[in-house]
Amino acid sequence: MKGEVFSLTTATQLRTGTWQISLPFQGEQGIIGSYLLAGANEVALIDPGPSTTIEALLASIREAGFAPEDITHLVATHIHLDHFGAAGSLLRHLPRARVYVHSKGARHLLDPSKVVASATRIYGERMQQLWGEIEAVPQEKLQSIEGGDILNIAGRRLEVHYTPGHAVHHVIFFDVHSGELFAGDAAGVRLQGIDYVRPPTPPPDLDLEAWSETISKLKQLRPDVLYLAHFGPTTNVPQHLERLREKLYSWGELVLAQMRNGKDEAEIIESFIAQTQPELERIARDPHELARYEIATNYPMTVQGYMRYWKLKSQKR
Repeated sequence: MKGEVFSLTTATQLRTGTWQISLPFQGEQGIIGSYLLAGANEVALIDPGPSTTIEALLASIREAGFAPEDITHLVATHIHLDHFGAAGSLLRHLPRARVYVHSKGARHLLDPSKVVASATRIYGERMQQLWGEIEAVPQEKLQSIEGGDILNIAGRRLEVHYTPGHAVHHVIFFDVHSGELFAGDAAGVRLQGIDYVRPPTPPPDLDLEAWSETISKLKQLRPDVLYLAHFGPTTNVPQHLERLREKLYSWGELVLAQMRNGKDEAEIIESFIAQTQPELERIARDPHELARYEIATNYPMTVQGYMRYWKLKSQKR
Protein backbone atom coordinates (compact mmCIF):
# COMPACT_ATOMS: atom_id res chain seq x y z
CA MET A 1 0.00 0.00 0.00
CA LYS A 2 2.76 2.43 0.90
CA GLY A 3 4.44 1.77 -2.43
CA GLU A 4 1.23 2.68 -4.23
CA VAL A 5 0.90 5.93 -2.29
CA PHE A 6 4.50 6.91 -2.88
CA SER A 7 4.24 6.22 -6.60
CA LEU A 8 1.40 8.73 -6.81
CA THR A 9 3.22 11.58 -5.09
CA THR A 10 4.58 14.53 -6.98
CA ALA A 11 6.56 17.59 -5.95
CA THR A 12 6.97 20.20 -8.67
CA GLN A 13 9.32 23.15 -8.34
CA LEU A 14 7.46 26.24 -9.54
CA ARG A 15 10.09 28.87 -8.79
CA THR A 16 13.27 29.16 -6.76
CA GLY A 17 12.27 28.21 -3.24
CA THR A 18 8.67 27.26 -4.14
CA TRP A 19 7.33 23.75 -4.70
CA GLN A 20 3.82 22.55 -5.36
CA ILE A 21 2.88 19.19 -3.82
CA SER A 22 0.02 17.18 -5.28
CA LEU A 23 -1.61 14.92 -2.69
CA PRO A 24 -3.40 11.81 -3.96
CA PHE A 25 -7.01 12.06 -2.80
CA GLN A 26 -9.75 9.57 -3.63
CA GLY A 27 -7.39 8.10 -6.20
CA GLU A 28 -6.84 11.40 -8.01
CA GLN A 29 -3.87 13.71 -8.43
CA GLY A 30 -4.12 17.44 -9.05
CA ILE A 31 -7.06 18.13 -6.73
CA ILE A 32 -5.54 18.84 -3.29
CA GLY A 33 -2.33 20.83 -3.26
CA SER A 34 0.15 21.96 -0.64
CA TYR A 35 2.95 24.45 -1.13
CA LEU A 36 6.47 24.09 0.22
CA LEU A 37 8.71 27.12 0.71
CA ALA A 38 12.42 26.82 1.44
CA GLY A 39 15.06 29.41 2.27
CA ALA A 40 17.24 30.79 5.06
CA ASN A 41 17.58 27.30 6.61
CA GLU A 42 13.82 27.06 7.09
CA VAL A 43 11.14 25.03 5.30
CA ALA A 44 7.45 25.92 5.48
CA LEU A 45 4.39 23.96 4.39
CA ILE A 46 1.23 25.84 3.47
CA ASP A 47 -1.95 23.71 3.80
CA PRO A 48 -0.47 20.23 4.37
CA GLY A 49 -3.79 18.49 3.62
CA PRO A 50 -5.77 15.72 5.35
CA SER A 51 -4.43 12.97 7.57
CA THR A 52 -5.18 10.36 4.90
CA THR A 53 -2.39 11.79 2.73
CA ILE A 54 0.33 12.15 5.38
CA GLU A 55 2.54 9.38 3.99
CA ALA A 56 2.25 10.85 0.51
CA LEU A 57 3.10 14.31 1.86
CA LEU A 58 6.20 13.03 3.64
CA ALA A 59 7.30 11.27 0.48
CA SER A 60 6.83 14.47 -1.52
CA ILE A 61 8.87 16.47 0.99
CA ARG A 62 11.71 14.00 0.41
CA GLU A 63 11.12 14.14 -3.34
CA ALA A 64 11.64 17.92 -3.18
CA GLY A 65 15.01 17.29 -1.54
CA PHE A 66 14.17 17.85 2.12
CA ALA A 67 13.63 15.70 5.20
CA PRO A 68 10.50 15.94 7.34
CA GLU A 69 12.79 17.02 10.18
CA ASP A 70 13.64 20.11 8.12
CA ILE A 71 10.09 21.51 8.29
CA THR A 72 9.94 24.53 10.59
CA HIS A 73 6.50 25.99 9.86
CA LEU A 74 3.04 24.53 9.19
CA VAL A 75 0.88 27.35 7.89
CA ALA A 76 -2.90 27.28 7.38
CA THR A 77 -4.96 29.37 5.00
CA HIS A 78 -7.91 27.85 6.91
CA ILE A 79 -8.67 24.77 8.96
CA HIS A 80 -11.04 22.80 6.70
CA LEU A 81 -10.03 19.14 6.79
CA ASP A 82 -8.82 18.97 3.19
CA HIS A 83 -6.39 21.77 3.96
CA PHE A 84 -5.24 21.33 7.55
CA GLY A 85 -6.77 18.16 8.95
CA ALA A 86 -3.33 16.54 9.18
CA ALA A 87 -1.74 19.24 11.35
CA GLY A 88 -1.94 17.53 14.74
CA SER A 89 -0.91 14.11 13.44
CA LEU A 90 1.90 15.54 11.32
CA LEU A 91 3.67 17.06 14.29
CA ARG A 92 4.87 13.59 15.33
CA HIS A 93 6.86 13.52 12.07
CA LEU A 94 7.95 17.18 12.10
CA PRO A 95 9.74 17.79 15.43
CA ARG A 96 10.83 21.34 14.56
CA ALA A 97 7.52 22.55 13.15
CA ARG A 98 5.36 25.27 14.66
CA VAL A 99 1.74 25.76 13.55
CA TYR A 100 0.35 29.10 12.31
CA VAL A 101 -3.40 29.67 11.97
CA HIS A 102 -5.86 32.57 12.16
CA SER A 103 -7.09 33.22 15.69
CA LYS A 104 -10.65 32.19 14.76
CA GLY A 105 -9.41 28.73 13.83
CA ALA A 106 -6.88 28.27 16.62
CA ARG A 107 -9.31 26.94 19.24
CA HIS A 108 -10.49 24.23 16.86
CA LEU A 109 -6.93 22.98 16.47
CA LEU A 110 -6.45 22.88 20.24
CA ASP A 111 -9.73 20.98 20.59
CA PRO A 112 -10.96 19.53 17.28
CA SER A 113 -13.99 17.79 18.81
CA LYS A 114 -16.55 20.22 17.34
CA VAL A 115 -14.95 20.04 13.90
CA VAL A 116 -14.93 16.25 14.04
CA ALA A 117 -18.56 16.10 15.21
CA SER A 118 -19.70 18.48 12.48
CA ALA A 119 -17.77 16.66 9.76
CA THR A 120 -19.05 13.28 10.97
CA ARG A 121 -22.63 14.49 10.58
CA ILE A 122 -21.84 15.36 6.96
CA TYR A 123 -19.63 12.44 5.93
CA GLY A 124 -20.90 9.68 8.22
CA GLU A 125 -19.18 6.35 7.70
CA ARG A 126 -16.87 7.89 5.05
CA MET A 127 -15.27 10.16 7.65
CA GLN A 128 -12.28 7.91 8.39
CA GLN A 129 -11.75 6.97 4.75
CA LEU A 130 -11.68 10.60 3.61
CA TRP A 131 -9.97 12.42 6.46
CA GLY A 132 -8.37 9.91 8.85
CA GLU A 133 -7.56 10.83 12.44
CA ILE A 134 -8.01 14.46 13.49
CA GLU A 135 -5.61 15.12 16.36
CA ALA A 136 -5.21 18.20 18.52
CA VAL A 137 -2.30 20.58 18.14
CA PRO A 138 -0.48 21.16 21.46
CA GLN A 139 -0.77 24.70 22.82
CA GLU A 140 3.02 25.15 22.89
CA LYS A 141 3.19 24.42 19.14
CA LEU A 142 0.42 26.84 18.12
CA GLN A 143 0.79 30.45 17.00
CA SER A 144 -2.31 32.56 16.25
CA ILE A 145 -2.05 35.04 13.40
CA GLU A 146 -4.20 37.96 12.25
CA GLY A 147 -4.71 39.98 9.12
CA GLY A 148 -1.98 42.60 8.96
CA ASP A 149 0.69 40.33 10.41
CA ILE A 150 3.95 39.64 8.61
CA LEU A 151 5.44 36.14 8.59
CA ASN A 152 9.19 36.16 8.06
CA ILE A 153 9.60 32.48 7.22
CA ALA A 154 11.70 30.40 4.84
CA GLY A 155 13.48 33.48 3.53
CA ARG A 156 10.15 35.16 2.71
CA ARG A 157 8.26 38.17 3.96
CA LEU A 158 4.67 36.95 3.74
CA GLU A 159 1.88 39.43 4.29
CA VAL A 160 -1.12 37.92 6.07
CA HIS A 161 -4.48 39.19 4.80
CA TYR A 162 -7.78 38.24 6.42
CA THR A 163 -10.02 36.90 3.65
CA PRO A 164 -13.42 35.66 4.90
CA GLY A 165 -16.31 34.59 2.70
CA HIS A 166 -15.45 30.92 2.23
CA ALA A 167 -14.58 30.52 5.92
CA VAL A 168 -14.46 32.93 8.87
CA HIS A 169 -10.93 31.71 9.70
CA HIS A 170 -9.50 32.15 6.19
CA VAL A 171 -6.33 34.10 5.42
CA ILE A 172 -4.06 34.34 2.41
CA PHE A 173 -0.31 34.86 2.25
CA PHE A 174 1.21 37.33 -0.19
CA ASP A 175 4.88 37.68 -1.03
CA VAL A 176 5.01 41.21 -2.38
CA HIS A 177 8.59 40.77 -3.61
CA SER A 178 7.92 37.70 -5.76
CA GLY A 179 4.26 38.47 -6.57
CA GLU A 180 3.19 35.01 -5.33
CA LEU A 181 -0.13 34.78 -3.52
CA PHE A 182 -1.06 31.59 -1.66
CA ALA A 183 -4.82 31.73 -1.93
CA GLY A 184 -6.25 28.64 -0.22
CA ASP A 185 -9.91 28.58 -1.25
CA ALA A 186 -10.41 32.35 -1.36
CA ALA A 187 -9.74 32.39 -5.12
CA GLY A 188 -11.98 29.41 -5.85
CA VAL A 189 -11.40 26.08 -7.59
CA ARG A 190 -9.86 25.75 -11.04
CA LEU A 191 -8.31 22.43 -11.95
CA GLN A 192 -5.29 22.51 -14.24
CA GLY A 193 -6.03 22.41 -17.96
CA ILE A 194 -9.71 23.35 -17.51
CA ASP A 195 -10.69 27.00 -18.04
CA TYR A 196 -13.48 26.90 -15.47
CA VAL A 197 -13.61 28.62 -12.07
CA ARG A 198 -15.99 27.24 -9.46
CA PRO A 199 -16.73 28.73 -6.01
CA PRO A 200 -16.46 26.26 -3.12
CA THR A 201 -19.42 27.24 -0.93
CA PRO A 202 -19.84 24.66 1.86
CA PRO A 203 -21.69 25.50 5.07
CA PRO A 204 -21.49 26.99 7.60
CA ASP A 205 -19.50 30.16 6.88
CA LEU A 206 -20.46 31.23 3.35
CA ASP A 207 -20.87 35.00 3.15
CA LEU A 208 -21.30 36.48 -0.32
CA GLU A 209 -20.65 40.09 0.66
CA ALA A 210 -17.52 39.21 2.64
CA TRP A 211 -16.25 37.01 -0.19
CA SER A 212 -16.81 39.74 -2.76
CA GLU A 213 -14.76 42.11 -0.58
CA THR A 214 -12.08 39.42 -0.37
CA ILE A 215 -12.02 39.12 -4.17
CA SER A 216 -11.60 42.90 -4.44
CA LYS A 217 -8.75 42.74 -1.92
CA LEU A 218 -6.98 40.04 -3.92
CA LYS A 219 -7.26 42.15 -7.07
CA GLN A 220 -5.91 45.21 -5.27
CA LEU A 221 -2.81 43.29 -4.22
CA ARG A 222 -2.01 42.79 -7.93
CA PRO A 223 -0.28 39.41 -7.59
CA ASP A 224 1.57 37.91 -10.52
CA VAL A 225 0.30 34.43 -9.71
CA LEU A 226 -2.40 32.85 -7.57
CA TYR A 227 -1.50 29.50 -6.06
CA LEU A 228 -4.81 27.68 -5.63
CA ALA A 229 -5.24 24.83 -3.20
CA HIS A 230 -7.53 23.22 -5.84
CA PHE A 231 -5.36 23.34 -7.88
CA GLY A 232 -2.10 24.94 -8.88
CA PRO A 233 -0.96 28.27 -10.30
CA THR A 234 -3.06 30.66 -12.34
CA THR A 235 -1.59 33.84 -13.84
CA ASN A 236 -4.54 35.54 -15.54
CA VAL A 237 -5.49 36.94 -12.16
CA PRO A 238 -8.06 39.71 -12.86
CA GLN A 239 -10.08 37.54 -15.25
CA HIS A 240 -9.95 34.57 -12.92
CA LEU A 241 -11.19 36.59 -9.95
CA GLU A 242 -14.01 38.26 -11.86
CA ARG A 243 -15.18 34.89 -13.16
CA LEU A 244 -15.21 33.68 -9.56
CA ARG A 245 -17.25 36.69 -8.41
CA GLU A 246 -19.76 36.29 -11.24
CA LYS A 247 -20.23 32.59 -10.50
CA LEU A 248 -20.46 33.21 -6.75
CA TYR A 249 -23.44 35.53 -7.20
CA SER A 250 -25.16 33.86 -10.15
CA TRP A 251 -25.12 30.48 -8.41
CA GLY A 252 -26.49 32.10 -5.29
CA GLU A 253 -29.39 33.55 -7.27
CA LEU A 254 -30.19 30.13 -8.75
CA VAL A 255 -30.48 28.62 -5.28
CA LEU A 256 -32.47 31.56 -3.90
CA ALA A 257 -34.99 31.36 -6.74
CA GLN A 258 -35.61 27.69 -6.01
CA MET A 259 -35.98 28.36 -2.29
CA ARG A 260 -38.56 31.05 -3.01
CA ASN A 261 -40.43 28.52 -5.14
CA GLY A 262 -40.73 26.27 -2.11
CA LYS A 263 -38.36 23.55 -3.35
CA ASP A 264 -36.71 21.25 -0.84
CA GLU A 265 -32.97 20.62 -0.67
CA ALA A 266 -32.99 17.53 -2.91
CA GLU A 267 -35.04 19.32 -5.56
CA ILE A 268 -32.77 22.36 -5.44
CA ILE A 269 -29.66 20.22 -5.86
CA GLU A 270 -31.19 18.43 -8.86
CA SER A 271 -32.24 21.70 -10.48
CA PHE A 272 -28.91 23.36 -9.68
CA ILE A 273 -26.93 20.57 -11.36
CA ALA A 274 -29.19 20.70 -14.41
CA GLN A 275 -28.62 24.45 -14.76
CA THR A 276 -24.89 24.64 -14.08
CA GLN A 277 -23.24 21.39 -15.15
CA PRO A 278 -23.71 21.83 -18.93
CA GLU A 279 -21.22 24.71 -18.93
CA LEU A 280 -18.53 22.56 -17.31
CA GLU A 281 -19.35 19.68 -19.66
CA ARG A 282 -18.89 22.00 -22.65
CA ILE A 283 -15.58 23.38 -21.40
CA ALA A 284 -14.06 20.17 -20.05
CA ARG A 285 -15.19 17.83 -22.85
CA ASP A 286 -14.33 14.92 -20.55
CA PRO A 287 -16.81 13.31 -18.13
CA HIS A 288 -13.94 12.40 -15.82
CA GLU A 289 -13.21 16.09 -15.22
CA LEU A 290 -16.76 16.51 -13.88
CA ALA A 291 -16.02 13.84 -11.30
CA ARG A 292 -12.73 15.55 -10.40
CA TYR A 293 -14.47 18.89 -9.81
CA GLU A 294 -16.97 17.04 -7.61
CA ILE A 295 -14.12 15.71 -5.48
CA ALA A 296 -12.73 19.23 -5.11
CA THR A 297 -16.10 20.82 -4.27
CA ASN A 298 -19.35 18.94 -4.69
CA TYR A 299 -22.80 20.12 -5.70
CA PRO A 300 -24.73 19.04 -2.57
CA MET A 301 -22.44 21.00 -0.23
CA THR A 302 -22.45 23.93 -2.65
CA VAL A 303 -26.25 24.12 -2.42
CA GLN A 304 -26.27 23.52 1.34
CA GLY A 305 -23.89 26.44 1.85
CA TYR A 306 -26.07 28.81 -0.18
CA MET A 307 -29.26 27.62 1.53
CA ARG A 308 -27.79 28.25 4.97
CA TYR A 309 -26.53 31.68 3.86
CA TRP A 310 -29.93 32.77 2.51
CA LYS A 311 -31.79 31.47 5.58
CA LEU A 312 -29.49 33.34 7.94
CA LYS A 313 -29.76 36.47 5.82
CA SER A 314 -33.58 36.35 5.92
CA GLN A 315 -33.55 35.95 9.70
CA LYS A 316 -31.48 39.12 10.13
CA ARG A 317 -33.97 41.29 8.29
